[in-house]
Amino acid sequence: MDSETLYELVVDAVRQSLQQEQGGRDTVIAARMVGGRVIFEDDQGRQVKDIPVEALFRKVTAVREKLRVLEQKINNHPRLDVADKADLQSYLTRCYGSLTTFNFLFAEESDRFRGSGG
Repeated sequence: MDSETLYELVVDAVRQSLQQEQGGRDTVIAARMVGGRVIFEDDQGRQVKDIPVEALFRKVTAVREKLRVLEQKINNHPRLDVADKADLQSYLTRCYGSLTTFNFLFAEESDRFRGSGG
């Protein structure tokens, strides 16, 4: 097997694993946000940064995936007791709650962030 074929197989396997972790489907950006821009301005109204919404969406979903991995590691950690796991889980829940600001980016309700209220 040549290296290109092996690479494609590995990429496909990783993609399938991530889709399974997310419930078997890709997370989709809301249609109204496709092609949009995020513009950051300073207090003088000067544009500091201008990025495609899709870039922000990728970063937000990447943070979510890292939080999910962290959550799994906490829950499966052999030396943390139940109280420590619960304490750390509460921080994760608050992180998810802080990220609810970005729920407008997601096409599917089920992909949106939920904090302690949801």
